[in-house]
Formats: sequence, structure tokens, C-alpha cells
Amino acid sequence: MKPFAGVYTPIATPFRSDDTLDEQGLRANVARWMQTPLTGLVVLGSNGEAPQLDDEEADRVVEIVRGGMSPGRPMIVGTGRESTRATIKATKRAAVAGADAALVRTPAFFKSQMTTDVFVRHYLDVAEASPIPVLLYNVTMYTGVNLLPDAVATLATHPNIVGMKESGSDLVQIADSIARTPDDFTILAGSAATLFPALAAGCDGAILALAALVPEACVQMVTLVRAGRVEEARALQARLMPLGRAIGAQHGVPGLKAAMDLLGYAGGPPRPPLRPVAPPIVDALRSQLAALGLLDHVVST
Repeated sequence: MKPFAGVYTPIATPFRSDDTLDEQGLRANVARWMQTPLTGLVVLGSNGEAPQLDDEEADRVVEIVRGGMSPGRPMIVGTGRESTRATIKATKRAAVAGADAALVRTPAFFKSQMTTDVFVRHYLDVAEASPIPVLLYNVTMYTGVNLLPDAVATLATHPNIVGMKESGSDLVQIADSIARTPDDFTILAGSAATLFPALAAGCDGAILALAALVPEACVQMVTLVRAGRVEEARALQARLMPLGRAIGAQHGVPGLKAAMDLLGYAGGPPRPPLRPVAPPIVDALRSQLAALGLLDHVVST
């Protein structure tokens, strides 16, 4: 099996109303996810509000999650920073805290200068210095830059760069990256909106916010596609899409956290400047969760 293939969720970072880390809630969330068929967890990704955490908080989140995970379940940690130097430091700290791999987003502040050559040099330097395997992370919807297949194909030849998360919905680009990388290079889909076609194109699994709420269904999607049960997979995609869109492009992290609260997880408020979703959106999320039968066993508090 390819390294880190499977289905992961990029976990939310729960905060209390006073904007401090909800450690107890985080532990409870991890314990619950460990009872699902998820391959592992991604910590400090975009849905973990990683750019909003200071280094001390980030390191504490990694420590708590690692302590609550079952043996053999991979923990991937987001370590991307704007400078190569800071990325390497964060990656080394994550390794010490027990990360199995580093998920490194593209630097993006100086957008016009983020060329393929710059990205290649950045990732090669990180990979050379990293004590753990590196996964590339392309998330254009947030960064505004794009890690193109030319760069991916070059970077995939480095022995310590083992895969990538592609959060875009450009299926041509995804298929191009798959075709131009070695057979043992893992490519994980990052968009619920195109999960089925991305898997059909050859992705080796996914890292999805949606999997925090419906882990069994997301794992089932991979199983169906691998088994060639296309019509069932397509139907499952259609059922999941209203919720997937709501916690993705429509409402993002605040929507995900509201849905988690409705399901009895510790979601909590997003960290400012992000704001909680409005009550009508919470009602819409409740309806979407109910339509999937997800509220049937939730205990009201």
C-alpha cells in the first residue's frame, strides 16, 4: 500500500468562549474519531485554523492529539510557514512531538514570485532537513497560488517527499499530477465537491473536513470506487454534496464547527477574525445532518 494512502480528516481546533484552547474537548473529539474507520488524523491543517495559532498552542495541539490516537493510526501535522526556515523549524518540532508526516502548504504571501522554481527549491530544502516524510499541500482557494504538475513531478522524485494533498477541483490538473508521479507517490483528494471523480481519476484517498462528520461514508466512497461500483459511488456523492458544500466553500471553518457542535463534538467558536455562522445557517446545517440520519443518536444537552 502506498505511504499514507487512506481517508483522513483535518481536525478542527476547538476553542472556548474566551478564545483559549479547549483541551478537554479536543481529547474527546480525538477519542471519538478513533472509534471510526478513518485511517488517521491531520492536525493543524486549514480546518484546524493553523494560521491563527501561535507556535506554543500549535505544539500543544499536536501533543494532545498524539496522546489520544490509537497505535498505528498515522498523525499528519501541518507545518507550512511563509519562510523555508520557519517551515523547517515547525517540521522538526512536529517530528519530536510524534508526527508521522508533515503536510507542508505552499508559501503564498509574495504571490507573484511564487514560481515553480521557487516552490521546488523550498520543498527540496524542507525535505532535506525534515526527519519525517513530507506531503505537499496545494490549497489554492486559501493561498491564491497553485502548485502545478511540473513542480509536483520534480518534487516526487525526492525520497523524502512521499505524496501530496490536492485541495483543488481541477480534475485535469489532478490527473496530470497522478500521471507524472511515481507509482509509490500518494495523492490525496482534498475537495469533497469532487471526491468521487478525483478517486476515479486515481487519487489514493482523501483528506476531507467532511470526514470529521461522516467518516464512515467517506471511507465507503473509497471502497466503492476501488471496487468499481461506480453507480453506488456516484449516488453517495450526490447524497453527501449538500453538507460537503456547506462546510466547504460556502461556510468554511465556522460551518464545520457549527456542524460538529450539532453532532455532539467540541466545535466551539472559530478564532477571530472568523465569526460563527448565523442562526439560519445553523438551522440549514441541522437539516442537512438530519437528512443523512446523523442526528438520530445525538444526545441533546
